[in-house]
Amino acid sequence: MKRLLVLAVLAVTALSASASALASNDNGATVVRDSIIYANGDLYRTILTPNDLSRTGAPDSSYDTLFMFDGAQMPLSSAAPGEPGYNGGRWMVRPVSFPGGYAHAAALYAGANNVFDRYSELDAAINAGGAQVGAVMAQFSCPLLPA
Repeated sequence: MKRLLVLAVLAVTALSASASALASNDNGATVVRDSIIYANGDLYRTILTPNDLSRTGAPDSSYDTLFMFDGAQMPLSSAAPGEPGYNGGRWMVRPVSFPGGYAHAAALYAGANNVFDRYSELDAAINAGGAQVGAVMAQFSCPLLPA
């Protein structure tokens, strides 16, 4: 469990613009300030809670996906608060790779800003073979809060 929690911390810490953006509260949660997660074209921040949901046996449908781009851009959520089907901040973290390179895929599929800030953009890249999604790296919960 500790290894998976470390992976979750690393995944969400990658959201942060700098190491100074992290601070712990009295409950053991890590507040990630000045971080960005894209969801449906909007920006969100989060609070990392120390939990591991990987051994709960919960079905994949009870999670949303948090796509990680290996430093090419900030993470992207498959859903956002207020949208039908949003699972309240239960995440499966999955890496995304780009066979032709991130810049090429972003130029073709990510819209005018060349950033995957909507799941529909990433989905188009995946369906066209311009992006590949890897196996689940971690499962945990943390909220999305308007930035």
